[in-house]
Amino acid sequence: MKRLPLALFLSFLVLLAWARIFAPDPPPEPPVTGLPPVDVAHTPKDSTEPQVNEPAAIAADAERTLELFVGVPGEPGYYRAVFSNRGARLCSLEFGDYFRRVGLTEEEKADHSNWMALLEPIATRGGELGSLLWETGLSSEGLSDEPLGEVLWVMEELKAPESGVRFTYSPPGGGVVFEKRIRFPEYTWNIDVQLGLQNKTAGQEGPRTFLFTPAGCVPPEMDDRFYLEPQGFVLGWDRSDDEYEIDFVRAPGLSKSGVLDNVPMPVLGVGVHNKYFAFVMRDADTETSATIGGARYEPVVEVETEREMVLLEIPLSLRLPAQGESRTWDYVIYAGPKEDEAFVGDYDAHRRVLDADLRMKFLFDFTFIANGLLFVLRLFHGLVGNWGVAIILLTLCVRVALFPLNRRSQTAMARYQTKMKRVTPKMEEIKKLHADDPQKQREAQARLMQEEGAFPPLGGCLPIFFQMPIFIGLFSALRTSSDLRHQPFALWIDDLSRPDELMYLGWDVPIIGLEYLNLLPILMVVLWILQQRGMPQPTDEQQARMQKMMMFMPIMFGFLLYNYAAGLSLYMITSSGLGIFEQKVIKKVWPVDSTEAAPKKAGGCGPFSGLLQNLAEKQKEQMKRMQAAKDEQRRKQARQKYRRKR
Repeated sequence: MKRLPLALFLSFLVLLAWARIFAPDPPPEPPVTGLPPVDVAHTPKDSTEPQVNEPAAIAADAERTLELFVGVPGEPGYYRAVFSNRGARLCSLEFGDYFRRVGLTEEEKADHSNWMALLEPIATRGGELGSLLWETGLSSEGLSDEPLGEVLWVMEELKAPESGVRFTYSPPGGGVVFEKRIRFPEYTWNIDVQLGLQNKTAGQEGPRTFLFTPAGCVPPEMDDRFYLEPQGFVLGWDRSDDEYEIDFVRAPGLSKSGVLDNVPMPVLGVGVHNKYFAFVMRDADTETSATIGGARYEPVVEVETEREMVLLEIPLSLRLPAQGESRTWDYVIYAGPKEDEAFVGDYDAHRRVLDADLRMKFLFDFTFIANGLLFVLRLFHGLVGNWGVAIILLTLCVRVALFPLNRRSQTAMARYQTKMKRVTPKMEEIKKLHADDPQKQREAQARLMQEEGAFPPLGGCLPIFFQMPIFIGLFSALRTSSDLRHQPFALWIDDLSRPDELMYLGWDVPIIGLEYLNLLPILMVVLWILQQRGMPQPTDEQQARMQKMMMFMPIMFGFLLYNYAAGLSLYMITSSGLGIFEQKVIKKVWPVDSTEAAPKKAGGCGPFSGLLQNLAEKQKEQMKRMQAAKDEQRRKQARQKYRRKR
């Protein structure tokens, strides 16, 4: 056990040398999902290339696509969008200022194949899916002989100053005209969607049911076994509690269709999100709020990659206007990052999505701790400008805040060990004296412990209880916070939201995987073991066995957290480093007081002392009753023996 850190270090050196000598080539970058060919392209606004002529309507004589660069580089809402007149669909949507990987050159950043995709065209066994699809329902299927998501619409780019596209479709017979208008307001992550119905000769006015597919599909952002993505959700508002409610479904492992309806009406939003980005549809005014009737979900598997995703359909209740009249309904879609300022600032109900991400409920809900830690992290980041340094400062604050409690625990444990050194020889004498009678041996030892007040201090466990909620809260915060995405720390650590990935290995190891050599988890385990070895060795045999068992806990956690975010490993490394500094430096300058305290009838500290004292008193009374019963039994046996002799 003493050579365990050395063995781990030597194993790491062998692993590093092997990886250097026989290092495989890193995997190629995953290809961008096949996009439909673009027939009509428009360059970004700041491009120096010639602009196209005045936009014209694209007739519905053949399938066409339209590529739009909308928004302003460096500002919210800078997208590349590809539309198709087949079903009036949005084929793909990519961010111009968020990228698939870190370390890109300016030339690579200008290549839209490196832009982060929020929506992708997904090829499934049932065909290719699209976004913003509008379909007829049970009471409206007579308005069109063919599915609206499969027919060819007339597609027209909107004229400046608006950015977007307008689709129109009139089924054979011309009884009704469907219109879908999609606009991209500048400097915002919103997309405005307007649906319109014009009743020419479609019959009597009245409500009709339709289906609308906002996102088909949002792909997973990264392969993270600690966060299942993507997820579909519905938001509602509970008037009685004045709180937002959420009902959601996770795509991985989803085997059947269903309904998301476990929220109170009215529905405030329906969407799909992955780890760092969201696509959420809501009403634009009170008139359209009553048209959204929840959501239906369906599992989706991409044929080529076998990625598991989820498709949501929104039942819409739209009223067909009277003949000769038209009517429109407006909706807003948030299509952007799940950053607190942008996401919650856009719509307050989105806070419920972030809270659901942070929620890791064991005995308690630690969401408020995770939010508090994120608040402190953002404060430190505002001061130093580096998220890694902010994590180190947060760790330092936690250690300083818990230092008085740790010190009290260490003092209580040191005094207990001093007392046990004095009591242990007496315990050994009792063992020898009552070697043939285990019952008397236990009774005598219990009396001695009671007289000496030699009870383990329960306060020694309190620092762990206080640190565990912080660890769980930080674990949850680093698991989902988009603040750390693609944020570097130092040296090779260029993304605190992912493993540090020092070197590519390409080894296929079950459970943990060893695709990359992650150095931080290894350092974390070594420092944990060194910190445990620096703790005082207990004199109590049972506690000594427990401490030896705890030596294997860091190794187990190292396997579990090997592929977790580098930010969490940085927190644990800093915490263990500060613990070792306290053991080697602070305790030498300011030694722990191990002077034996006065004997107590019961051990413990704080609120536990009274409880332990009561238990000890009851134990003492029970022992007196047992002794009295034994004495009475012996007297009874003596009387019977005397009678037999007479």
